[in-house]
Amino acid sequence: MAKKANPHIGSSFDDFLKEEGIYEEVQNTAIKRVLSWQLQEAMKARKLTKMEMARRMDTSRAQLDRLLDPDNDSVTLATLSRAAAIVGRKVRLELV
Repeated sequence: MAKKANPHIGSSFDDFLKEEGIYEEVQNTAIKRVLSWQLQEAMKARKLTKMEMARRMDTSRAQLDRLLDPDNDSVTLATLSRAAAIVGRKVRLELV
């Protein structure tokens, strides 16, 4: 009996995720994780504690924890922009 060829050989990981119907979900999670990591690194570089960052954002520490949580994707653009400005960064979005 002939061995059945793997239909995924030669396809990209993006193609696989699209076939599984989870491409957008995985993409959004990856973006949020990168943004969380970038914010945390920028806070470290500026020696900002979570308490000080929350104070400058005029929000609670719990809200900041949600923003920095890589698995929480319910962050508004306004909150993200405010946090970025405090650490001297900008949020840049583009449609591609």
